[in-house]
Amino acid sequence: MDRRRALLVDAFTSDPCAGNAAGVVPDADGLTADQMQAIAAELGASETAFLLDSDEADRAVRYFTPTQEVDLCGHATVASHALLAEEGLEDGTHSLETNVGVLDVELDDGVVWMTQDEPRIREVDATYGEVADALGVREEALTGLEADLPLARATTGLPFLMVPVEYLSDLSEMTPDMAAIEQLADAHDCTGLFAFTFDTLERASTLHARMFAPGAGVPEDPVTGTASGACGAYLAHYAALDPVPERMQFEQGFFLDRGGYALVEAGAATTEGVVRVGGEATVTLDGDLVVPDDEDDDIVEA
Repeated sequence: MDRRRALLVDAFTSDPCAGNAAGVVPDADGLTADQMQAIAAELGASETAFLLDSDEADRAVRYFTPTQEVDLCGHATVASHALLAEEGLEDGTHSLETNVGVLDVELDDGVVWMTQDEPRIREVDATYGEVADALGVREEALTGLEADLPLARATTGLPFLMVPVEYLSDLSEMTPDMAAIEQLADAHDCTGLFAFTFDTLERASTLHARMFAPGAGVPEDPVTGTASGACGAYLAHYAALDPVPERMQFEQGFFLDRGGYALVEAGAATTEGVVRVGGEATVTLDGDLVVPDDEDDDIVEA
């Protein structure tokens, strides 16, 4: 019987049962993709990171939601490296092989910094009416910032549809239609919708956000590192803040009682620029999990 250590680690927070919980399997060598998928479904976190040996970097990782593999995940990267730091990995820069290439992860006095992929931003032809209907919010909530911040697809590893919202009250009153959001995200080749406002709870925060990705098995994510990185690149691209602060704080998850904070550095974000996302994390659950047998075909046909 194969047993593997499996943990739940709350990322983008220093408080247990807050922020965004990620599954972490620190020794995943020898597991098949089907076994990883089954473990991710069992743990039930929005993403689980499976750490592996690598010939190209210090280590490799694969990320799975409860329903599918994804190429990159910010909060699971923060969670897994916070665990490694807790168990002796020294401060400094460490290379990580992902499905989007080898990225740098820096440990700096309790904060994990993840270098994102090259930013790519383009406007989309979605209408404000269809986006508003999908999010369950009045159309006027989305059009107040359209002159400076258009609807756009932004990615620094995973693509998201950026949706600026004028007021925090509009963000809080959203009643999202998950089927419509999935259809809208698919139409624009996005993982999900990242809705945000500059109307924040904390004075130190740059924006308050919500992220919906039902097509990836995540109806609403508490704190989303990859989307935060994409949003930082988007803000820099459109010069939304003049100048873009050297370091921004994005707050998210408070409507789910899982509030947390992602740190974003994107001041130099251009098509050639570098974006980094950082945060703290804390272990909330640590145990062993029995790995299911790898069956080639479990389907019973009548």
